[in-house]
Amino acid sequence: MHAPRAAAAGRTASPTTARLINDRLALQLLQSEGPLTAGQLKTLTGLSRPTVADLVERLQEAGLIAVVGESGAQRRGPNARLYGIVADRAHLVGLDLRTHSVAVAVADLLGKVRAEQTVPIGPDDTPDTAVAASLAAVDKALAAAGAGHPHTLAVGAPGLVDPATGRLGSIDWIPSWHAALVAELRDRMAVPVLLENETNLAAIAEQRDGAARDHDTFVLLWLGHGTGAAVVLDGKLRRGASGGTGEIGFLPVPGTEALPSASGCDGGFHSLAGSAAICALAAEHGIRAPGGTGSQADAASETDAPPAEALVRAAVAAGDAGAAFLDALAARVSLGVAAVCAVLDPGCVVLGGEIGLAGGDALADRVAGHLARLSPLRTDVRAGAVGGRAVLRGAVLAAMDAAQNELFAPAG
Repeated sequence: MHAPRAAAAGRTASPTTARLINDRLALQLLQSEGPLTAGQLKTLTGLSRPTVADLVERLQEAGLIAVVGESGAQRRGPNARLYGIVADRAHLVGLDLRTHSVAVAVADLLGKVRAEQTVPIGPDDTPDTAVAASLAAVDKALAAAGAGHPHTLAVGAPGLVDPATGRLGSIDWIPSWHAALVAELRDRMAVPVLLENETNLAAIAEQRDGAARDHDTFVLLWLGHGTGAAVVLDGKLRRGASGGTGEIGFLPVPGTEALPSASGCDGGFHSLAGSAAICALAAEHGIRAPGGTGSQADAASETDAPPAEALVRAAVAAGDAGAAFLDALAARVSLGVAAVCAVLDPGCVVLGGEIGLAGGDALADRVAGHLARLSPLRTDVRAGAVGGRAVLRGAVLAAMDAAQNELFAPAG
C-alpha cells in the first residue's frame, strides 16, 4: 500500500495537530492493512522511529490499539510486536427499517458483525407495539454480541431525511412508527443516532463491499418494492438541499399514462420499474415464479420481500424462455438510467436492491445495451452485489465511520 506520508505534518502544524494527524494515519493503516509492527508503521508513514514509538504509546494508553502477536517465528522483542486495533473498544448498531420488519446488526469498531436480529411488524400492530418490538430486538442483539451500551447507532429508513434536522420528512406511505422509533432510540440510548435514507446506505455498502469498489463516482439505482437512487460523486454521498437527491420514482418518463405529483409517484418511473409494475409485465410474458399462485402482489402486502424478485429470478433461470421479459424490463429500467446519466454522467450505474441482485448480469447487460442506444455517454452498468442486505450493511458502515471519526482522534 502506498500511504500518504505524514512526517511533514510536524514541520507545518502545531505539535498537537501533528500528533493528531500522525495518530489518525497510523490507525487508518492498522485498519486497512491489519496488525503491523512499529517498523512497518515507520515505513508506511515515513515517520521517524521515535515519533512512531510515541504514537504507539499514546494509542495504547487510549485503549485503541494493543499487542496482538509477533511478526515472524524467529523474531522476538519489542521490534517484532504486532499492534492491532482493539475492535471491542466500541460497539455499533445498524438498523434497517422496513414496512413490515426491523433488522438489527451489532458490530465492533472494525465493522465486523457480532450479532443480528430481525423482528416482524404485523400490519395491524400499533405504533407503540412496533416501537417496543424494535427496541427489544436491539436489546437482544446487544446481549447476543456480549456488548454493553452502544457507542453509535445508524438507522436506514425509506423517505426523505432532512439534512438540516436529521429527521424523517412527512410522507403518507411511510409508517408512523419509523419516526417514533428513531426518537425513542435517541432518548433512550443517549448516544449519536444517525438517520439516513435507505438507498444512500445501500450505496455505501456497494461502494465499500460490493459492485462499486473501484469507483469514486457512481449512481446506485435501487429496484425493490419501489425505485430510488443514490448519487456518489468524487467519493462523497450527495443528498441534495432537502434530502431528495435520487427520488427517481417521481421522474416523468415515457410509457406511463399519467404524470407524478407532489403527493405520489404514480405515473413516474416507479410506475414502470416498481415491483407491482414488474409483476404485471411478467404476467404479460407468461413468467411465473415457482409455486406462484398469481396473487403474488397481494401476498407482498404483508412481507418486505418484493414479489418481483422471484419473478426476475425465474426469468433468468428460464434462459431463452425468459429473454423477452428481461428485454422488456431492461428497456424500462434504461429510461431511468438514461435520465440520470444525461444529468450526472456518472460513468457507472449499479442496479441494486433485491430485483437488481436477482437480475444479475443478465439484466445489467441488457440495460447497458438499451442505454447505449439512448445515450452517447459511456456508462458501465453493473449488477449489485450486496442486494437486500445492503441497507443494513450500509448502516453498520455509517456507524463505524462516525465512531472512528471520534475515537481515532485521541487527545494529543
